[in-house]
Amino acid sequence: MNHKRVERIWRKEGLKVPQKQSKRGRLWLNDGSCIRLKPKYKDHVWSYDLIIDRTANGKAFKILNVIDEYSRECLATLAARKIKNQDVIDLLFRLFIFRGIPEHIRPDNGPEFTAKAIRRWLNRLGVKTLFIEPGSPWENGYIESFNGKLRDELLNREIFTTLGKLRLI
Repeated sequence: MNHKRVERIWRKEGLKVPQKQSKRGRLWLNDGSCIRLKPKYKDHVWSYDLIIDRTANGKAFKILNVIDEYSRECLATLAARKIKNQDVIDLLFRLFIFRGIPEHIRPDNGPEFTAKAIRRWLNRLGVKTLFIEPGSPWENGYIESFNGKLRDELLNREIFTTLGKLRLI
């Protein structure tokens, strides 16, 4: 049996057919020179980004995820209707206390992450920020991959009536 027949049977039975994975470009070259900073050890480079979705009644909510790029471990998740720069600082502060301060943090260029308060606070702590180019989510590939899996495996499969139910998971 080839894959086309299997996919046809899956569709007939009402099962979800996995989408074809596209080829992924490298974040660094084979000779070791970096296009983007490659994580070398645990807590070297962290990434954080937002996912936006809606509850069953149509109200939007955001999920802030923070991951360690080296171990691909999700360090923290925050779900709220609105996430402001102070919420980001509070979450990072708790992580810094329990995990230590990373050398680099890679956010995208969202207003929650480029705020002067966050940049000043991170600068005082000695954390270097590695902002990606605007409109280039592939430069933040680790967190984008995590967010895609979170969306496929949780958000697209469950219907959340309230934000509290989402936080329980």
